Amino acid sequence: MPLSSFQKRYLRGLAHSLHPLVMLGQKGVTPGVLGELGLALEHHELVKVKLSGGDREERAAQLVALCQPSGAEVVQTIGHTATLWLRNEGEPKLPLPR
Repeated sequence: MPLSSFQKRYLRGLAHSLHPLVMLGQKGVTPGVLGELGLALEHHELVKVKLSGGDREERAAQLVALCQPSGAEVVQTIGHTATLWLRNEGEPKLPLPR
């Protein structure tokens, strides 16, 4: 279920004080990074990711490579930092407004 604009705004407000938990290095998106992202999303639901890469297209490709396998949704991107969200169906931690 895609997030509404109101929900994204709410999540952006929550993510403002967060620090990046997952950081991409020179090798980009690897199976290890995907595993760590999955664990971080399962535990926190809302995660900031520090992207590597020089240009906008490369960072967008990295973001797609992160979101497709994990099923996460992009809340926002600012420069080299992206905020991702994925609901933990077992035990949700963040209440979302309708």
